[in-house]
Amino acid sequence: MTLNSIGLDIDKAKSLAKDLNGLLANFQVYYQNLRGIHWNIKGKRFFDLHVKFEELYNDTNIKVDEIAERILTLGATPLHTFNDYISEAKVPVGKNISVDESAVRLIVDSLTELLKIERDLLDKSDDANDEGTNSMMSDFITEQEKTVWMMKAWLNETV
Repeated sequence: MTLNSIGLDIDKAKSLAKDLNGLLANFQVYYQNLRGIHWNIKGKRFFDLHVKFEELYNDTNIKVDEIAERILTLGATPLHTFNDYISEAKVPVGKNISVDESAVRLIVDSLTELLKIERDLLDKSDDANDEGTNSMMSDFITEQEKTVWMMKAWLNETV
């Protein structure tokens, strides 16, 4: 087994970076969805949701940077074109969503997909003894599970 300069198996680090690039692509689509619903939301709940969506996209923007920097830390290059994002992403793309329930549903559906990807990365990073990626995924999962719970409560649904 050949180790890189941060003590991880080179092949496992490459594989994790590839999977992180997939997560990055999904986060970029999710981020753009959040921008779109922030800009386009209408109705009686506009003021509350407009602020909430801004909070979510600001947080997502930070996560995008953290993911890209982790990819670089593992010795790879982060994806950075919209073509790459669209071809890699699994989260749904929202277009012209202005209705409150549709916007919140898009968030829940997107986070559900992100959580699947993150749990897979959590398992793989644990196997690779990559505490940096593992810790990041654990933190993301904890926070996003809470957001899903809150959004589903807003929709009057159970988790």
